[in-house]
Amino acid sequence: MTNPPKIGLALGSGAARGWAHIGVLQALDELGIKADIIAGCSIGALVGAAYAAGQLSSLEEWVRGFTRLQVMGLLDPAFSGGLFRGDKVFGIAEEKVGELKIEELSLPFACVATELESGRECWLQKGPLMEAVRASCSIPGMFVPVKHDDRWLIDGAVVNPVPVSLCRAMGADVVIAVNLNADSRALWTDRRDEDEGQKHPVLQWLAKRGSLQPDTPGMWSVMNGSISIMQERITRARMAGDPPEILLSPHLGQLAITDFHKAAEAIYEGKLCVERMIPMIMAELARAGVVCPTGPQELEN
Repeated sequence: MTNPPKIGLALGSGAARGWAHIGVLQALDELGIKADIIAGCSIGALVGAAYAAGQLSSLEEWVRGFTRLQVMGLLDPAFSGGLFRGDKVFGIAEEKVGELKIEELSLPFACVATELESGRECWLQKGPLMEAVRASCSIPGMFVPVKHDDRWLIDGAVVNPVPVSLCRAMGADVVIAVNLNADSRALWTDRRDEDEGQKHPVLQWLAKRGSLQPDTPGMWSVMNGSISIMQERITRARMAGDPPEILLSPHLGQLAITDFHKAAEAIYEGKLCVERMIPMIMAELARAGVVCPTGPQELEN
């Protein structure tokens, strides 16, 4: 008797847009589609880790409560290596997800990071869970790199924003990939980055830097747009060579990568994305020999 095909989820990078992964995972669960393998990059690593640890609802409750001011309060300034250390936000994230090792998770899990010195892609598959997630999330220039096994690691999105290849290497027969940057655009206008009274002092300083002319985007807007462009281009190149069986692309172009306080909007779009794709999802899974207990009619009703 042959074993049933294994389903792998490749959860992509996208910073604040990554809360859409929560909605995607919830909608797939409602369809009866259970992942056998989880691979994540950057924010996809955080959400994927929470899912693999059985703590997705705890993470959701936390992020749904964010205001812009609360998000800024989670940022702890650094003096070198990046704007922020990340101790505070990832410390609380560990409280929500659990102080676990990757080997202790109920599902096979791994995440992608980038070795700073060599530029090599690193697959983190064992050891402290939140340390691996933190390395995968260390956006260059924003968060300080993470020292892991005598290597300095930065955001996995630099080399592999949607880790389809990692999913396959872990044994997935069918890969469902979630690309958060398919319709991203540079979210800046002809005004400076402004949100008086709401920003972290470091971000206020960044917003003012470089705005020598009224139509010049602020430094924060430039960083936001540049990271979005980089992720979209690298994702397109990587998936051209190794496309997933199922690709989910939530419509998140209206969200900046710093809009962590808009979790409800992102989660809702994640669910809608799955609902829009139900016929294709079911057809591809059936073609691969995957039997789902719930049909599309049941979810839509």
